Amino acid sequence: MSIDTVGDFLTIIRNGIMVSKPFVIVPLSTMKHQIALLLKEEGFIRDVVVEDRHMKVLLKYVGGESVIHEINRMSTPSKRLYTGGKSIKPVIGGLGISVVTTNKGIMTDKKAKALNVGGEVICTVW
Repeated sequence: MSIDTVGDFLTIIRNGIMVSKPFVIVPLSTMKHQIALLLKEEGFIRDVVVEDRHMKVLLKYVGGESVIHEINRMSTPSKRLYTGGKSIKPVIGGLGISVVTTNKGIMTDKKAKALNVGGEVICTVW
């Protein structure tokens, strides 16, 4: 049995949004921190604060509604989802993003397509 830490991270964010929490606290790892920084850069969360072995993710709301409407895990430990640089599909017509881990780091689908690098599709956010 394997533990899906990234899936747990996304579920914690999803559950925090469902009950309108101002922030959620998750265990720290390099991959989760990079995903959180990417979500901050794209405007889906307000901020990320690293504390000891935990990370505080400040969720973003506009007019009482969450900026994140849906956050889904695409590649799971039992079924990996890889895509090439030219075949990356946009999320909701370009309104959302896919988080892709490549040999050049974790990046959005738009940046991966521009650099023409493929990789594992971690999740989609819109």
